[in-house]
Amino acid sequence: MISVDAMGGDNAPDDIVIGCIDALSVEDGYDIMIIGDSEKIQKILQQRKCYSPRISVKHAKECINNDDIPTKAIKSKKDSSMVIGLNLLKDKTSDVFISAGNTGALMTGALLILGRIDGIDRPALAPMIPTKKGGAVLIDAGLNTSCKPDNYLQFGIIGSIYMKEIMDIKNPRVGLINVGVEEEKGSEITRHAYNKLANSGLNFVGNIEGREIPEGKVDVAVCDGFTGNVLLKFLEGVGSFIFEGLHKVYSKNLISKMAAFIVRNELRNFKRRLDYEEYGGTPILGVNGNVIKCHGSSNAKSIKNAITRACRFAKSSLLEQIKREFGALGVENVGT
Repeated sequence: MISVDAMGGDNAPDDIVIGCIDALSVEDGYDIMIIGDSEKIQKILQQRKCYSPRISVKHAKECINNDDIPTKAIKSKKDSSMVIGLNLLKDKTSDVFISAGNTGALMTGALLILGRIDGIDRPALAPMIPTKKGGAVLIDAGLNTSCKPDNYLQFGIIGSIYMKEIMDIKNPRVGLINVGVEEEKGSEITRHAYNKLANSGLNFVGNIEGREIPEGKVDVAVCDGFTGNVLLKFLEGVGSFIFEGLHKVYSKNLISKMAAFIVRNELRNFKRRLDYEEYGGTPILGVNGNVIKCHGSSNAKSIKNAITRACRFAKSSLLEQIKREFGALGVENVGT
C-alpha cells in the first residue's frame, strides 16, 4: 500500500489526486490510499470517473500548512493528513508515505513518529540529479545545514546502499563535495570527513568540485544540507533557464521552428533528464520507514512519478540493508 498526503503542496488536493489516478497505469503497482478531506477527494475522483478498487480514501480533519511550526503542528494536529500517513507507515499499514507538504513538519514527524534507524545520527534528503552517465544521489540536500565528520561518513554509507538497492549500481563511487579536489582543501570538518570516508571501505574517489557531478564522476555526492540545497535549487534554476532560452531560439522565426520540429524528440528527451518532475520525489533516508518528500509545487505528473518510485522502494530491501549496515558492527566499522 502506498499512502499519499492529498492536502500538502501548492496544488493540493487536485493535482495530488489526479497524480494518484494516473499512477494506476503503473505495471505491478501497489494499492493507493489517499489521505485528506474525503469530500474534496471523492469529488475529484468522481469528476475523473475513477472508481478503481485500487484507490481508497482515508478522511483527515486537519491539514498542516507551510506556515505551521513543525514540532507544534505534529504534536497538536494529530488528525492531519501528514500525521495520519506517518502513523500508517509506523503501523505497517502502508509501505511508503508520500507528501508534498511542509518539509520541516514532515521531517519532524518522521523523527517523532517513526524514529531514526539505530546507528544513524541524522537522516538526510537524498534527491537524484542528472549526470552524463545517468544520475547521482545528492546527500544531504537540505535537512542538516551544519554537520560533523561522522555525519558525512553516514551520508556516504546510506547513499551507497541506496544506489545499490534502488539504482542497481554494484559499487557506487562516493565523492565529497569541496572547494577543490586536493585532500587538504576545505574546512577542518571536511578534512576530517575526508579521512573518515577514505578509511571507510566505501568506493571513495576523494574530493569533487560541483562541476564534476553532472560530468558523472560520482554516483554519490556527499555534502552538508546547506551546500546540497543551494546546489539542488541552482540546478533546477539552470534547467529552467536553459529551456526558456531554447524555446526563444526555436520560436524566433519559421526556419528555427522547422529546426525545432526536426529535433523535437531529442529536445524532449533532454528536457526530461533535467526536469525534477520526472524524478517524482526525494526520499528521507535514515528514518525507520519509507518516506518520500515531493516538491511543494508538484503537479500530477510529479506525483505519479513519485508513486512509481515508491513502488520500487516497497519492493526493495533498502530499509533492511541500511539497518543491517548500521547494526551490530556500528557505524565506524561499516564497509570495512
